[in-house]
Amino acid sequence: MVFAFAKSGQKDSALMIYEHLKSQNDSCFDLITYNIVLYILGGTGRVDEMLDVFASLKEAGFVPDTISYNTLINGLRKVGRSDMCVEYFKEMKENGNEPDLLTYTTLIDIFGRVGNIKESLKFFREMKLKGILPSTQIYRSLIHNLNKIEKIELATELLEEMNSSSTCLAGPSDFKTRRRQRKS
Repeated sequence: MVFAFAKSGQKDSALMIYEHLKSQNDSCFDLITYNIVLYILGGTGRVDEMLDVFASLKEAGFVPDTISYNTLINGLRKVGRSDMCVEYFKEMKENGNEPDLLTYTTLIDIFGRVGNIKESLKFFREMKLKGILPSTQIYRSLIHNLNKIEKIELATELLEEMNSSSTCLAGPSDFKTRRRQRKS
């Protein structure tokens, strides 16, 4: 039922059903239900509740999967908790879950937003070493954040790398790099 309400956009109703079932000590939850609740709470910035649900998931004997961790890390990203993103990223890997494109996209974005481009680039390199191809979104995030700190040369290199890939298209942030490059 939680899934049905969440899918129909009735997130508050989905959470009410979850809370009701939880108060009844109903053990009908599965990992998918927990992941849906994590997604709803993370999407609405209710991080403390999201962390409680993540703890409940483990206490119930479930092992978080890549979706669980990605959902948690993304929720933390939305409220600027880069420290906790890294903490759960490490836990994710320690528990045998392989980070995927979404994991890296989220981490690269949060560190770019908080001005730690060095950390963003570290995750970018790690992702590429693992054979995960960067998306246009990742390139754009990096280029945008490099532009903000006026690292034009590196932004230009990434723009060229992105454009040389047959799967990437240039976007608005990329044109800003080109304008700045011409001015230099």
